[in-house]
Amino acid sequence: MPKIVDHEQRRKRLVEAVWALAVRGGIEQVTLRKVATEAGVSMGQVQHYYASMQALIRDALDQAVQAVNATIENAVRTAGTTSPETILRLCLHALIGPDEAGRRFMRFSLAAAGRAVSDPTTARVLAPGDDELLAFTAGLIAAARQERGGEPRGTEHLDADICWSLVMSLGVDVALGYRTPEAAARVLDHHLDQLLGSPGRDATPA
Repeated sequence: MPKIVDHEQRRKRLVEAVWALAVRGGIEQVTLRKVATEAGVSMGQVQHYYASMQALIRDALDQAVQAVNATIENAVRTAGTTSPETILRLCLHALIGPDEAGRRFMRFSLAAAGRAVSDPTTARVLAPGDDELLAFTAGLIAAARQERGGEPRGTEHLDADICWSLVMSLGVDVALGYRTPEAAARVLDHHLDQLLGSPGRDATPA
């Protein structure tokens, strides 16, 4: 029988090699040959799946984002809750917690930041949030305020943008060892408490 090839697993192996090389030496030091060596495969196999280094870097970024999204979805599913505030906190905490997917994304994002200056695609992937993500987060903020007995304020989209910008900044601090995940979580939770208001009444916006 012919050997069954798991193409997705092969791509994942190559992407993991990119993550490891970029974190160790910076994205500009990553080459197709180094990826092949790191992954323990031939250059031909790398080039079979990726025609250029740029294509491989973009896939590595996309898969890092997907890994974080999977972590969030799993956390929400495990929590078994429909509470908007709980879901909001789980989503935001995913990038600053001790989970490996979040740390890997932040470290790889830092390594790829230089490329983002000249590569619009990389810049878009690394952006704090796109319109769909911000709209989803804004909806959670509005629902969480109502869950606490308050009312939406009409600033939810801006509030969502600020939340993701704060999380990205805190995530960088955690990735670089400037803060522990616990210290970053305290900052984020304080901001969310101020943002959502005290139960039964609106708090002054942070």
